[in-house]
Amino acid sequence: MAPRDFLTDRLMLGLVVLVALVLGMPSLKPLFATLFPRLDRPLYEAESFVSLTLDHMALVGASSLAAIMLGGGAGIAVTRPWGREFRGLLETVATMGQTFPPVAVLALAVPVMGFGPEPALIALTLYALLPVVENTVAGLDGVPAPVLDSARGLGMGPAEVLFRVELPLAAPVILAGIRTAVIINVGTAAIASTVGAKTLGLPIIVGLNGSNQAYVIQGALIVAALAVVIDAGFDRLAGWLTRWSQR
Repeated sequence: MAPRDFLTDRLMLGLVVLVALVLGMPSLKPLFATLFPRLDRPLYEAESFVSLTLDHMALVGASSLAAIMLGGGAGIAVTRPWGREFRGLLETVATMGQTFPPVAVLALAVPVMGFGPEPALIALTLYALLPVVENTVAGLDGVPAPVLDSARGLGMGPAEVLFRVELPLAAPVILAGIRTAVIINVGTAAIASTVGAKTLGLPIIVGLNGSNQAYVIQGALIVAALAVVIDAGFDRLAGWLTRWSQR
């Protein structure tokens, strides 16, 4: 890759910034000490930023995968003739999951499941359902009827039509919903640290509780860089899918 191309590649630049922040945050201690001279501990050192980033990504990945499987499967179901009557119910449930505050879900789940990543996984999965469901339904509804009729005329069964025609054509729209869900979860996962889950929210929460702005900035910078990298990755994947679907 030429230097000019590298400088205009959002994904590569984001990756460089993310890696530099995660690995190089300890070297920025003098900078934070200068910016916040009143702080005795200007750098968050209770956990390494590498482990926090990996745990954060694992929680986001697990919750997003659960939302994709549940929301995508449900979206496919309500676009089939046998499931159309449940479409309104599904959209209502998904909307409630999006509007119900994640903090409230955590508060309700902790007494039952205890502290740790499990209640956070439930909250993030519910929060990510709506964009996945909405875009799955919209993408499948957007497949032109003549295309479906042609596929059936070629002798394809319902499963073949779904996997060989509908899903490939709806993939860009579905991917946009997944992209939204994952980006939402990247930011929302920081709240999971309030119930004992290890995420990049730990320095943010500790910083807020202890009036340590440096901790808040350190956690927020890495969360923001991670969101930029994931968004740029989805942008790259969306471009590839668009080119593939036009072949």
